[in-house]
Amino acid sequence: MQRHDASHPADAVVVGGGIIGLVTAWRAALRGLRTVVADPEPGGGAAQVAAGMLAPVTELQYGEQALLDLNLAAVRRYPAFAAELEETTGLDLGYRACGTLAVALDADDRAELRELHDFQTSLGLSAQWLSGRECRRLEPMLAPGVRGGLRVDGDHQVDPRRLVAALLRACELSGVVFRRAAVAGVDVAGDRARGVVLDDGTVLAAGQTVLAAGSRSGLLGGLPEHLLPPVRPVKGQVLRLRVPAAYAPFLSRTVRAVVRGAHVYLVPRENGELVVGATSEEMGWDTTVTAGGVYELLRDAHELVPGLTELPLVETVAGLRPGSPDNAPMLGRTALDGLLVATGHHRNGVLLTPLTGDVMAEVLTGGEPPEVARPFSPGRFTPQEQYV
Repeated sequence: MQRHDASHPADAVVVGGGIIGLVTAWRAALRGLRTVVADPEPGGGAAQVAAGMLAPVTELQYGEQALLDLNLAAVRRYPAFAAELEETTGLDLGYRACGTLAVALDADDRAELRELHDFQTSLGLSAQWLSGRECRRLEPMLAPGVRGGLRVDGDHQVDPRRLVAALLRACELSGVVFRRAAVAGVDVAGDRARGVVLDDGTVLAAGQTVLAAGSRSGLLGGLPEHLLPPVRPVKGQVLRLRVPAAYAPFLSRTVRAVVRGAHVYLVPRENGELVVGATSEEMGWDTTVTAGGVYELLRDAHELVPGLTELPLVETVAGLRPGSPDNAPMLGRTALDGLLVATGHHRNGVLLTPLTGDVMAEVLTGGEPPEVARPFSPGRFTPQEQYV
C-alpha cells in the first residue's frame, strides 16, 4: 500500500545520488527549486571508480564530432565550475590543468596516433606531435621504446572522489533534501509523472522527476518500456598505486597509450596517488575485480612506464559506466510530462558534469537546452512522437 510523504514537497526529485544526480540537484536548487535526491547511498556510483580525465581531445574517436562539441563545451566550463564549487564548499577538487601525453609503443601504434593527430588537426584541435625522445624529455619515466606521441595541453584532470564529496556538500548547503532510500519506480498518473515510489511504498511527490541513476536508470518500475532510458552497464576495472616521496615526481601529467589494442592510462594526483585504468567489459552487472583484469592493466602499464611495478598497490576496484546505444548521454525531457533523463554518459561522466548540471537546471526551470546539447535528447532512440 502506497503512503504519500508530504513532509518535503518538491519541485523536483532526482533519482540517483551519483555525480550526475548531485550536480543536477545542486544547480536546480540554485535556481530556486525545492529539490530532493533519492538514493540509498548518495555519493556512490561510478565516480568512486573513475579516473577523472577531462580529455575531449585525446578521447576523440571517429564519428563522434557532435559528442566532441559537447565535451569541448564542458571542458571550457571546468575552471569556473571548479572554482565556484571549491569556494562554495571549501573543499579541494584536485583539479589540475596538467595536460595529457598520448604515446605510441610500436610502429603500428605510431601510425594510428599519426592518423588521430591528422583528424584532430582537421577539426581545429590543438595537439602537438612529439618524437619519442621529446616524449621522454617531458616524462623521463617512459619506456625507452616509445616511438612518438601527442602533447595535448588542453586536456586536464579532476579527482572524482573529491568532486562528488564537494557536490554532496554543495547540495546540503543549497537546501537539497536527501532521502536515503531505494526507488522502486516512478509514480505516474494519467499522462504525467508525479514523483517516485520508494521501496517501502512511500510516494515522494514532485512536480518534475529526473532519472539520473546511471546504468540503473532503465530498471525503474512504473514506466512503459519505451520511456525507460536504454542504458546498459559497462564494467571498468581500475588500480590505484601510491608514489612514495622518494619516487616523486613520477609523472607530471596524464599519460595514455594503446598497448596490443587495449587502452591504458596513468593519472598522477598531487597527493601521490597514481590511477591506472581502465578495462572496458560488457559483463552485465558484474563488479568483480578479476586477477586477469589486474594483470592486464599492470602488464600494459609496465610496458608504458617500467618503474611503475616498484610502486605499492593500494586499491583495486571495479565500477559500472552507464552506456547508451551510441555511448553518448541522454539529456532533457521525455514525452511523459514531468519526466526528464540525465544518464548514458559512459566514459565522459566526470567531464560532462558541469555542463549536465547547467543543461538540466535550465530545462527544469522551463528553458530549452543549448544548441550543443540538442543532439543528445533522449528521443533519438525512440520512434517519433514518443519523446519530445
